[in-house]
Amino acid sequence: MSARLNVMEILGSPVAGKAVKHLIAAGKELAGSTLPAATQELVKIRASQINGCGGCLDMHTKEAAAAGETSVRLNLVAAWREATVFTDAERAALELAEQGTRLADAAGGVPDEVWANAAKYYDAEQLAALVAQIAVINAFNRLNVIVQQPAGDYQVGQLG
Repeated sequence: MSARLNVMEILGSPVAGKAVKHLIAAGKELAGSTLPAATQELVKIRASQINGCGGCLDMHTKEAAAAGETSVRLNLVAAWREATVFTDAERAALELAEQGTRLADAAGGVPDEVWANAAKYYDAEQLAALVAQIAVINAFNRLNVIVQQPAGDYQVGQLG
């Protein structure tokens, strides 16, 4: 399988390249937030599973493993509700990620109880980072799915 567009060529384009570079920069900013790094990766993995983005799953599972995430937790992200390996805070973040990714499935957006649960574990700055992280990974997922970015060849640290 090959991509419809070469992402590296997109980065060289005057308009699309600038937009993608801003997405990359946003992701780097969020990595420096006080939201735990493990939570950030779990959220990116869960949204990417929902959106069927192989490229992002390839990247974020490998990055999480390299950062010390266990294979058990990585393998159970899709079944987080039934898994005992996630903290209550991580579960709240995963629920918010699911609701924020599946906006079209629920009239009215993210339910108040999902937001209130996340707010029990994360302060305002962390909640803002979590919301932004959900938005950014969804944007990357859509870009990769549309261009049919293949998965499997990502090397840890490849995108800096």
